[in-house]
Amino acid sequence: MNKNRLTKSLLGITLSLSLFASANLIMTTQSAHAASATTVNTVSTKATNIIATGKQYLGVKYVYGTQKGRTNAFDCSSFTQFVFGKYGITLPRSSKEQSQVGAYVPRNQLKPGDLVFFYSPIHHVGIYMGNGKVLHTYGSPGVTVSDMNSGWWSKHYKTARRVIQ
Repeated sequence: MNKNRLTKSLLGITLSLSLFASANLIMTTQSAHAASATTVNTVSTKATNIIATGKQYLGVKYVYGTQKGRTNAFDCSSFTQFVFGKYGITLPRSSKEQSQVGAYVPRNQLKPGDLVFFYSPIHHVGIYMGNGKVLHTYGSPGVTVSDMNSGWWSKHYKTARRVIQ
């Protein structure tokens, strides 16, 4: 009888510990998923805001070598530097230097807010908007949106970097 009671007690303790560990694992997993979803939402919101800010400058003229902080004209890298800077992301001044920050992104894994680079060697940068569109500035259109999946931009695409964390 005493041995039976001990066995039942040990079984009860084991079951209780097992349930406690399972509940703890479920709560930890749910917290990790919630944290991951929050990070994804934060990155997505920041990218959306960066693109929306950049679009406010559509049509602003292109001037090669435009100085940092100027908003009545941009060159490609001063544009990305300015727009990302508004959201606390510091980028170097030139497109070549910008192509060396953040994390490499394969073309088939681009997300809105990624920096996309053109030419070889690199001399042009833009902001990937999604659906094959890039927000950038060059020549007579100034700040504009182009389709990077066809024509000249597709042929001269070089690489991409993710700088939004």
